[in-house]
Amino acid sequence: MSRRVVVTGVGLVSALGIGTDENWSALLASRSGIGRITQFDASQFACQIAGEVKNFDPLVWIDRKEVKKMARFIQFAIAASEHAIKGAGFQVTPENAETTGVYIGSGIGGFEVIEREHRTLLERGPSRISPFFIPATIINLASGHVSMRTGAKGPNSATATACTTSAHAIGDSFRIIQRGEADVMICGGAEACVTPMGVGGFAAMRALSTRNDEPERASRPWDKDRDGFVVGEGSGIVVLEELEAAKRRGAPILAEIIGYGMSADAYHMTSPSEDGEGAFRVMRNALRDAKLEPSDIDYINAHGTSTDVGDRIETVAIKRTFGEHAYKLAVSSTKSMTGHLLGGAGGLEAGITVLAIRDQIAPPTINLQEPGEGCDLDYIPNAARPMKIENALSNSFGFGGTNGCLIFKKYAE
Repeated sequence: MSRRVVVTGVGLVSALGIGTDENWSALLASRSGIGRITQFDASQFACQIAGEVKNFDPLVWIDRKEVKKMARFIQFAIAASEHAIKGAGFQVTPENAETTGVYIGSGIGGFEVIEREHRTLLERGPSRISPFFIPATIINLASGHVSMRTGAKGPNSATATACTTSAHAIGDSFRIIQRGEADVMICGGAEACVTPMGVGGFAAMRALSTRNDEPERASRPWDKDRDGFVVGEGSGIVVLEELEAAKRRGAPILAEIIGYGMSADAYHMTSPSEDGEGAFRVMRNALRDAKLEPSDIDYINAHGTSTDVGDRIETVAIKRTFGEHAYKLAVSSTKSMTGHLLGGAGGLEAGITVLAIRDQIAPPTINLQEPGEGCDLDYIPNAARPMKIENALSNSFGFGGTNGCLIFKKYAE
């Protein structure tokens, strides 16, 4: 487990844009990607807003005859993977194919295809269900397609751990490289749940913002007027490489991944405990894995969903983990601009954390006008902040009480 692992590529697709540079520029400009839902008629829904990926044309990446075999989340994963691989300057060859793996997860998978084919079943009968229905929807086909397209023959897997999915995919890939089972992993997550059942289901739980007349201001982590999260869609993929392999090929090293923690709340289906115990333990575990003291962390990309309970308890957990240093940390939630990508969130936010280290600038939490009760940390309100970032942490928490935490550092020999 002594092999060092670095990040050499980042691929981002979100409501802020298609491609890493476009996303990063929008984040630093404090721009919201949230708007009115256009993918279906949401006029009868309590929530009518989402972080949709705009102007996404799958034909840019995928042959026309193949598109119908892939749900939207797979298409996002392919686009983000291509951006990440290109950024890394990496190519799968016969010599490295067996040591290159793919590990891409999704919280729900092909929701829009499930809805469409269910309508077909009811309206036209079982004989009219598409033969591509199953492979278009199942979660591991994002990894499968990226593997087939690139020729990567190493470990191939997928996670489905709700909103912690892609943090787990990246952390597990980190472990795979540490163990020597691969030298390169293309990893992260993707989600596409801006569908009638997706939005309707979360709205039925009263989890979503209903600030329909001001969509750009709806996602407001830690603000006293927050009223729920905003569903987003897209993908975040990173290329992880064993350090010496990356150096041999002259790869661009964006950051080093040094810590990974996992934990379970063992408490409730959808809510964390009031003392933030599960979130505290996952950050503690990641710090132990990284061999860091709490005072070594400079920036946290928080889970920060814009829900009353979640934001408040994550703050409790940060204070419990970092003590007095919690008030010296910079903490932000980029979900304020992208919305919540559910199973894709951890991948997107890990990529953003890596870029923050690369450029030594922390993205903001927008729409934070007046912090809510118990929310008294430095949340980088409304404007990006140039700052020293040696070590940064990215949190992901999911329904069922599943937690993941990743720690990245500025690369040094």
